[in-house]
Amino acid sequence: MEDAAAFVDRIGIAVAWGKADLVLPSLWHEIAGPNADWAVRDETGKALEFSPEFQRLWRWKDELPERRLACAGRHFCNAALLIAPRLLPAAYALTGRAGSADDFREDELEPIEREVAEAVLENEPLTGPEIRRVIGTSDRKAVDRAVSRLQRRLVLTNAGAAEQAQGWRAIRQDIFARRWRRSLRPLPAEAEARCELALAVLGGTDEVSAADIAGALGWRRPQAKAVLTELTTVGRAAEREEDGLQLWSA
Repeated sequence: MEDAAAFVDRIGIAVAWGKADLVLPSLWHEIAGPNADWAVRDETGKALEFSPEFQRLWRWKDELPERRLACAGRHFCNAALLIAPRLLPAAYALTGRAGSADDFREDELEPIEREVAEAVLENEPLTGPEIRRVIGTSDRKAVDRAVSRLQRRLVLTNAGAAEQAQGWRAIRQDIFARRWRRSLRPLPAEAEARCELALAVLGGTDEVSAADIAGALGWRRPQAKAVLTELTTVGRAAEREEDGLQLWSA
């Protein structure tokens, strides 16, 4: 667990497991290597159970945020991310909110999103089934969509997992600014925050394009290019061109 936390802190932003369209390093590759199989298989190749390495990953992806060793959630993109606590002020600065637990009330949210956020604020971390009970709905898809959107806006974040009577463990959701309040001071200016996040991605890869940065951080490509150009201007990144494609490295 400590080695996993140290990896996330060193890298800054990682995926729990690899995603082909993202340049971010993965905790799974750090644990098991780039070509490891996630399953124990029989002689026909049928998966029988998780491999010991993947069992560790499956446990740690929940225990890291539960112990506040790493922030976890689908915060910048649709991938399950792990973010070092040291980068959370930069990430949160881009929301434009102050960093208080109820600051989401300043945002324009859909009614279901507001209901979900208020339920978690009033009741501490809740799983999806618990959220549905609190707000009085059986519409699982609507609540799941609301949770996903609230994670992208850094209103909610993962806070561990709870066992269920059947199926996988259920992820607990907490208010982002409440769970990470000790890490959110001070919040940097937007320009500084974008540079810090882009540098984190640069530091974990060999070379990136503006599209790579945009995909990893959920930005528009022109915005990512502008930040990379600024980092090059001040000597914090190097730029080269290959076959008409601009590439940057740390």
